[in-house]
Amino acid sequence: MKTLAVTGGIGSGKSAVCRLFAERGVPVYDSDSRTRGLYDDGTVKADVLEAALGCPVRDSDGRLDRRRLASVIFSDAEKLEVLESIVHPLVLEDFISWRRECESRVSEWNPSAGDVPFVIIESAIILQKPLFRNVADKVLLVDAPVQVRLERASRRDGVPQAAVMARMEAQPLLNAISGGMAEPGADFVLVNDAGLEELSRKVDALCGVLWR
Repeated sequence: MKTLAVTGGIGSGKSAVCRLFAERGVPVYDSDSRTRGLYDDGTVKADVLEAALGCPVRDSDGRLDRRRLASVIFSDAEKLEVLESIVHPLVLEDFISWRRECESRVSEWNPSAGDVPFVIIESAIILQKPLFRNVADKVLLVDAPVQVRLERASRRDGVPQAAVMARMEAQPLLNAISGGMAEPGADFVLVNDAGLEELSRKVDALCGVLWR
């Protein structure tokens, strides 16, 4: 099966696009939720992280504390890089295993999603991480003007736009693309600046041209 990577910054609507693909029968691998699962099921081992990061990341019961881990890597680029060097290969392995399961059910493919069966990996970081980019046959960037993204994420999360902007600062490349200051580096760009009906039409159109 082919693999389409769907990426986009905070408030771009990439998750909405993935839901629309899923409604058409395309399997979607949500990297964020699957990664949390790897932390929670022990695939990501707390003792390995502690040894690599040089600090405790477990709670009083000896279990990995994801909040403590987040505080360790916050504003520490070196520790974040160490963490990613451990976790990203595990996520990649999990994705490949998941895709293999999808391939075993290819006979169930819904032709309304196109003639060529494919899966989606949803990831905000794929344009910056060759490890993940290499598993994708094509990349779809979901984008919108920065102000639209700010307003959308602020309404969705019920937080001030300043709080959203603080989170967006961790995605400089995607922000630069939205602002027209960097090339997308993607095979397709879907501009999501209208309503859900228009977005659905754009997804239908993409289904017909993705693998031509």
